[in-house]
Amino acid sequence: MLSPPRRWIRDQPLSSVTSCVRRVLCSRRHSLWILLILLVVCIAIQTFVARQARNDKLTGLPHLRFTVSKQHLFPTLQNVWDGLQSETALAVNQELTLQTERATDLHHQNEEYGKPSNYILSRYVDTTINLATASQMKAGKVSAGKLPLPKHGNKVSPGLPGSLVLHSTRKGKDTHSPPSLFKAHIRSEHNKATCQPKSHIVFLKTHKTASSTILNILYRYGESRNLTFALPLNKHSQLFYPFPFASHFVEGVSSRSVREFHIMCNHMRFRKAEVAKVMPADTFYFSILRHPVAMMESIYIYYKSIPAFHKTHSLDDFLDNSWQNYNSSVTNNHYAHNILSFDFGFDNNIRAGAEDLEERASVAIAAIERDFHLILISEYFDESMVLLKHALCWSLDDVVSFKLNSRSERTRHPLLPSTAEKIKRWNALDWRIYLHFNTTFWHKVDSLVGQEQMKREVSQLRKLQAKLAISCLKDGGAVDPSQIKDAGLKPFQYGAAVIQGYNLNPHIDRQTKTKCQRLITPELQYTDRLYTQQFPELAAKHRQANRMVALQRQHSDRTGAMEKVWVREAHQRQIIKHKFPNLKNEKASASALLTHTAAGNKTRMP
Repeated sequence: MLSPPRRWIRDQPLSSVTSCVRRVLCSRRHSLWILLILLVVCIAIQTFVARQARNDKLTGLPHLRFTVSKQHLFPTLQNVWDGLQSETALAVNQELTLQTERATDLHHQNEEYGKPSNYILSRYVDTTINLATASQMKAGKVSAGKLPLPKHGNKVSPGLPGSLVLHSTRKGKDTHSPPSLFKAHIRSEHNKATCQPKSHIVFLKTHKTASSTILNILYRYGESRNLTFALPLNKHSQLFYPFPFASHFVEGVSSRSVREFHIMCNHMRFRKAEVAKVMPADTFYFSILRHPVAMMESIYIYYKSIPAFHKTHSLDDFLDNSWQNYNSSVTNNHYAHNILSFDFGFDNNIRAGAEDLEERASVAIAAIERDFHLILISEYFDESMVLLKHALCWSLDDVVSFKLNSRSERTRHPLLPSTAEKIKRWNALDWRIYLHFNTTFWHKVDSLVGQEQMKREVSQLRKLQAKLAISCLKDGGAVDPSQIKDAGLKPFQYGAAVIQGYNLNPHIDRQTKTKCQRLITPELQYTDRLYTQQFPELAAKHRQANRMVALQRQHSDRTGAMEKVWVREAHQRQIIKHKFPNLKNEKASASALLTHTAAGNKTRMP
């Protein structure tokens, strides 16, 4: 019998292995083997990904590992804009998870050591977007001239002349709309999980900037949550403005009767070191600016009685002779010159042509950026409220409002372009501060909200305000003070301005009435009520003292009236003695007095 060929003997083991594998796979425990193999593969992939992440970081060239290719994700910037809500969104979420792990693993190795992971993540996203943008520019797929520039910086505010348009552009990488929206979407998604509502707040209440409306928002938020306000001492309405703020201006500081303050928002001349003595270290600081031209027109009407304005016939008359009419050493004249700078604590007395104007403006801007987390713009009030909502982690219901301390339209006067230019020169320091923060405002919008999201939320806010106006207000809007029925809702009137208020809808339930009444309560009345709630004993003492003062005043008025009668009678006696020198007894004198008085009355009768 012939022996089998050597080829057959060499191939026999292969057949055994195959049959062995087949038996294993066909057994009832084949699923366990498959799972084991998959586990080994997963471990190998994870190890490979971790090594590749370290290599990427060391070479400084991060790459996105999306489920779709980079060429598909970034063919043009417009594709980023259009496809953000579809397949890109899923890929971004996956990459965010990966990059968060990278930032944790390499926390002690990267150059941003010591900074929070969300900062590292945002820097990584910025770098990625900029690399994609640069590659598209270099490839010629998107031309620089076709990149859409945002229009916010050049918007014309209602009621302002065309000369008030800001001739400035928003510079830097945030001027490209699609990447800005892309980054804003990533950050907003990241912040939703980490953002907590802020309750330690300082609002620098500036003059004639819609700040009374913001004060009402803060009052309502704090009152509804039983927060403590840093209110002025001795029931004042302001924190001893215009004196630079000092910590003992706040009720409860010197007596140490208040353990913690949450919100400070009354008028003051800002001084950070003193404010920090009152407020906690994690306090959020913000303020609001208004275009200096529109603000100057409002100030001139409202503060017409101050010495700088009193003798002038018009705003142009004042501006044409400003340094003759203005004396900085006279009380209350600070309202007439660079009032924004004064409120922020800076020296407001500087000429437009001064050599150090630019330097002083730069110093002021740097100080404001250092001390404040957010600066809002009055001309974009609804957008400001949405931005504030995001910065404080509040809801739209928290920032809804009605205009308070607002003038009637008949007391508003349109300005000529020449007048606007005079105001910019006169308030040159305020003008430079406003220009800077009008630009940074829109950078904040891009980074915190995004332009599309801003439009949606502004629309929602306005619908909410319109709905509240229908349910809360009797007349559907603001009315002149003479038409306000409730004296407790009548705003304080000052100067030549007519400050409007609201009438409450009588056909609402008790709970709705409380909410609506808070919305329309003027500043002075609301401040008085909060003081009474926080310091009931001190408020009772102030009421008693006010009663005593009122009684003394009444007594003084009565005494003064009697003194006038006595003086008049003594004068008449002198006249009678002069006319009737022969009268010697008092009865005859009294009779003559009565006759003289009666004759005088008949003479005065028509």
